[in-house]
Amino acid sequence: MLTRVGAAAGVLAGSGMLGRAVWDKGGFGASESTAPRQVRDYRVKGATKDVAEIAVARGKAKDGEPALTAEVLVRRAVDAMGGMGRFVSRGDVVVVKPNIGWDRMPIHAANTNPDVVGAVIQLAFEAGAKKVVVADGSCNDPNRCFQRSGIWRKAYSLGAEVVLPAEHRFRTTRMRGEILDEWPIFTTLVDADKVINVPVAKHHNLAKYTAAMKNWYGVLGGRRNRLHQNIDVSIADLANFMCPSLVVVDAMRVLVRNGPQGGNIDDTKVMSTIIATADQVAADAYGCTLIGQHRDNLPYLKMGHERGLGTMFWENLRMKEV
Repeated sequence: MLTRVGAAAGVLAGSGMLGRAVWDKGGFGASESTAPRQVRDYRVKGATKDVAEIAVARGKAKDGEPALTAEVLVRRAVDAMGGMGRFVSRGDVVVVKPNIGWDRMPIHAANTNPDVVGAVIQLAFEAGAKKVVVADGSCNDPNRCFQRSGIWRKAYSLGAEVVLPAEHRFRTTRMRGEILDEWPIFTTLVDADKVINVPVAKHHNLAKYTAAMKNWYGVLGGRRNRLHQNIDVSIADLANFMCPSLVVVDAMRVLVRNGPQGGNIDDTKVMSTIIATADQVAADAYGCTLIGQHRDNLPYLKMGHERGLGTMFWENLRMKEV
């Protein structure tokens, strides 16, 4: 069962006491019996030709004018995709999966911008969602990550449920993966009618770039740092296991070096950009250009492309810039 986190910071800390007691950088272990081998596919049917397959909204300030807010840019990008009503139906339980991995503030661009998360939550409720749940499996202490990122406060203020990782929320699951065969899964992130992936675009010292596909690491418990030896294959395995309804990439402020944790504001760059697409491979193939990377340098993109999870050739999609 999903548990709403209370409005007071003390309640938030209390709800995560179990997590804090046993959490380490590898995550949680799990001892429950395995579930059948399965793939979590939350994708919706293809759109008509009058809407974008990938939308990019930019809102840098012009002379004498304020910059467009994250809320405006998210709405414009999703509208170009046909609107949130195309992805969320009335009565749906919707999981929003940001990156809340690090004990950092929004200005460090290590986690998803809370205003971007808030905009996605608002659109989901407007589309008729019965419940919106925000969760992630943090790398640092979850209590501090959820608070310092600003995401807990923003999500709760909009009526979403905020769920921290705790040991009882993980279940060992059989996955379709070359490396990820049997692994503890954060059940809150998969028990939904629709899943919206809301990563932050940033540099990663091993994967070179992280956003949509790498963001699924937050689904995993266990000693997930062991996967870094084969990080590209593990990313592709995860993207195969989790096929989201929609991807909304936060590139409002981008960590361009020393990722994924960052910590130095000088390593960030304001880009005031939002990318929306139903194709997680295309999201990363386009998004990596924001930090000067190229899709050919990211092996996991080719793997995702070859597995039919999406296309790394985003320029072949119907694209709208707004």
